Amino acid sequence: MPSDKTYLDFVLEQLSFSQEISYRSMMGEYILYYRGKIIGGIYDDRFLIKPVKSALSLMPNAPREVPYDGAKEMLLVDNVDDKEFLKKLIEAMYPELPATKKKGR
Repeated sequence: MPSDKTYLDFVLEQLSFSQEISYRSMMGEYILYYRGKIIGGIYDDRFLIKPVKSALSLMPNAPREVPYDGAKEMLLVDNVDDKEFLKKLIEAMYPELPATKKKGR
């Protein structure tokens, strides 16, 4: 089931601490980027992030969920209402995220 654009807009508003948050639509879901690196996405109206060390330490009890069949597990962010927490989370994650790979032609 595709994610609702309204939920994407809500999450983007919660992440409005930075102008460097962006997204790309992909098959009815949304990939989220911070400073050009993938942090996670919106899948079935759930905000899921990559399970890097800093995210695991800030959310030790976060449920692990699969965004779609065949994908790796990600962490469910269920504290989307707390802008300060989201800012701390995303900024802590950034150094641990891999650079986005350039696609060859």
